[in-house]
This record gives sequence, C-alpha cells and structure tokens, in this order.
Amino acid sequence: MSSTSTLPGATPAGETADPAAVTGRIREHIVNMCASPEGGHLGGSMSLVEVLATLYFQIMRVDPRDPGSPDRDILLLSKGHAGIALYATLCEAGFFPEERLADYALPGSSFMAHPHAEIPGVEMPSGSLGHGLALGVGVALAARLGRSERRCFVVMGDGELQEGSVWEAASVAANHGLDNLTAVIDRNRLQITGETESVGDLEPLADRWRAFGWQVHEVDGHDVTALTAAFTAPPEPGRPTLIIAHTVKGKGLPFIEGQARSHYAKLGDRQHRRALSALRATSEGERR
Repeated sequence: MSSTSTLPGATPAGETADPAAVTGRIREHIVNMCASPEGGHLGGSMSLVEVLATLYFQIMRVDPRDPGSPDRDILLLSKGHAGIALYATLCEAGFFPEERLADYALPGSSFMAHPHAEIPGVEMPSGSLGHGLALGVGVALAARLGRSERRCFVVMGDGELQEGSVWEAASVAANHGLDNLTAVIDRNRLQITGETESVGDLEPLADRWRAFGWQVHEVDGHDVTALTAAFTAPPEPGRPTLIIAHTVKGKGLPFIEGQARSHYAKLGDRQHRRALSALRATSEGERR
C-alpha cells in the first residue's frame, strides 16, 4: 500500500486513520476469529482487506450510527464465505464494538460463517455463489427508478465467475445501462480445489467483461491508492463498472500466502501466535 494514502475512518473528531493501521487491525480480527473453535475462511478473507477498507473508509456513503439510512450506499458481499472480513471491517468502521466479534461462531450468535442481516451494516445474507451480482442489479435498478443517488457495490470471488448466473446478470446490467453499479472481483486466482484456471479458464477476463458492455479497471488489490483511484474514476454514462483487484490469498501471513490450503483454517494456539506475530511485524515495518 502507498504510504501516502489516508483512510478517514471511525476515529474521533474527524481524525484520519493510517491505512496500514486500519488494515492491520482488520487482519488481526480475521486471524482471531479463525482461532475460534470453529475456525473460518482465512485466505479469501485476508485477500479482501484493502478492498473492503477502501470502500468503507474512503468511498461509500454509510453512517455506522444509522446503518439503515435510506440514502446509504449498498455493499453486497457475494463472496459470502469471506464474511469474517466484512465483520472485521464493519467493526473498525464503528458499526458495533470489538467485543461483539468474540461472539463469532458461538451457538445462537448472528456472527456466522456467512453474513447475516441481523448484524449492523450487513444488507442481506449471502454466500450462495453467483447470486450477488443479480441482487446488485436489482438494487441499482431500484435506485434509478427511485431517483436515488445511491450506488451499489458487489464484491465477488474469481472462482464464483464459473457460475453462469454471474454472466446473465452482467448482460442485464449492461443492457439497462446501470452506471450506478460497481462490481469488484477478488482475483486471487485460487479456490477451494486449487487454481481457478485449472477448474475453468477465466482469461482474458477484462476483455470478457468489456465485451458485455462494462467499463473495466485492473488494479493491485492491496494498494489503497490504486483502489481509491479506480473507485472514484468517473463512470462512463450508461455502463456499469468492474474492478479486477489482483490480490494474494492469505495476504499478510507469509507461511500460507498464495496457497489453496489457506481457504479455511482453524488455528491452534501456536498457529494463532505465529499469525499475529507475522502481522505485527509487517505493521511495524510499514510504520518505519
């Protein structure tokens, strides 16, 4: 991440938060949840951290004091198995106190493996891959019909693109000229069974989306400055926007970065300490 980026986060009196500190805390929350008795989807949550932090701290019109505001922007985490990344980000943005993350995976808790709408800031349950973009089309179309300036953001995984419903929704979005819709692909090139390209070739990915009528940006998905520039680029009238965020699965944990085995993890005490130590060493290095 660029050291010159700033994220105006949930800090007192309008102070700005250092992006490395914000994303570092989000990653620590994710690791802590993966050390619970049930574990969690570690790798694909870590790859999303900068994307979600940029959206919630820099881009989206949301108010943690009024999560249901009718003027808010909408984020749909279609890649619902990365729910712990969303919980951690919502916590840092001030939607609920950190203590509530300790409820993750406990019996009766709303903090489940996939997002639940009882949690402040979560718009709807998700996780059945291939559904999020179609839901986003509906949100964006409703905003247009209601003459609202609301924007809708849909975050997808790259393995999810093997679902035909994604491409149906992509066609409909372009056909209706939904320039208030932005989709993000977490392009970490891995899914539970291995490399995405070994399951189903997705390339040339950007050209495919352009052929469907979308405006496309490709960025380093761990660079807040690059992500901010892509999210704030003026949309082409009548065209939805796609951001391909090139990321690393398990980002921040050198011992599992870029490995399919990071997909789901139940960290033992030793692994938990090792993960936190790695994150804090990286955070300390970025502050120097």
